[in-house]
Amino acid sequence: MRRNFPRRQFLRSLAFAFAATLATLAATPLAFAADKVTFGTNWVAQAEHGGFYQAVVDGTYAKYGLDVTILPGGPQANNQLLLPVGKIDFYMGANMLQAFSSVAEGIPVVSVAALFQKDPQVLIAHPDVTKFEELKTRTLFISKEGLASYYQWLVADFGFSENQVKPYTFNAAPFLADKNSAMQGYITSEPYAVEQQGGFKPTLFLLADQGFDTYSTTIVTRTELVKSNPDLVQRFVDASIIGWYNYLYGDNAKANALIKKDNPEMTDAMIAFSIDKMKEYGIVDSGDTKSLGVGAMTDEKIKSFYDKMVRAKVVKADIDYKKSYTTQFVNKGVGKDLAPK
Repeated sequence: MRRNFPRRQFLRSLAFAFAATLATLAATPLAFAADKVTFGTNWVAQAEHGGFYQAVVDGTYAKYGLDVTILPGGPQANNQLLLPVGKIDFYMGANMLQAFSSVAEGIPVVSVAALFQKDPQVLIAHPDVTKFEELKTRTLFISKEGLASYYQWLVADFGFSENQVKPYTFNAAPFLADKNSAMQGYITSEPYAVEQQGGFKPTLFLLADQGFDTYSTTIVTRTELVKSNPDLVQRFVDASIIGWYNYLYGDNAKANALIKKDNPEMTDAMIAFSIDKMKEYGIVDSGDTKSLGVGAMTDEKIKSFYDKMVRAKVVKADIDYKKSYTTQFVNKGVGKDLAPK
């Protein structure tokens, strides 16, 4: 037999049930699907990519609502080509010459952050060389790409000569065999190979400290994505910046393990060397980052570099270089509290 339920009691019970439901919803975070993002690097996994790997393994990207896949580059990959056609969302750029070239070629991409304040390009000499000017008297092993870029600046601003250049084959052996030579490299890697193979500590001249003031390891994305989804770009930039602070100054063991998984040829010793050099030479955290935060970019610095490259005839003077970057997403001090006091 159906039992009559008083209307007043029914409404009171309904009100209690509704209030309880609201309380439960307030106490339970709403679950949203993370935005899937693919970030393509420009070379095989290494410590120089560490901040991005850190943000994956320590949950920073997830905290910012991102499900990030890192797509390593390498000799058989060209992730740069995947960006403008929409196959990846972000790309790790090299230095600003690449960004200027994209503008000149009409490729609709833009640099939105610079994780390296200093380009790691270095000239490596034998221990008897103590001054930068002395390199003008040495045979220099320089790659084809280097000859067309930073070496033209060395010619224009320091009086180096193309006659002293021999092809660099990405092998330290010719340099080690010729004591009257120097070779190109990255401050974070080739000096380690020289120490291991040659048994001595070479003299290092970081070109950034001589005035080659380009940014490097930039985050590049499509111009269209900046316009259509700036929130996504901002979250990826902010999380990457925090990843770099944590990688340099926190526990980076899990990030290094993932780097070695993606690149089995990488060793703990090589990673430790790279991190030490990044810290010693202020590759990531120096200059403007002390006030603006890691990832900083300024109009003044980019103009300085552009003017030098025009003077060296590496880039043309009529490029609208300001289209190559935006400071919209950086210079906000994100993560500064994670740096050593």
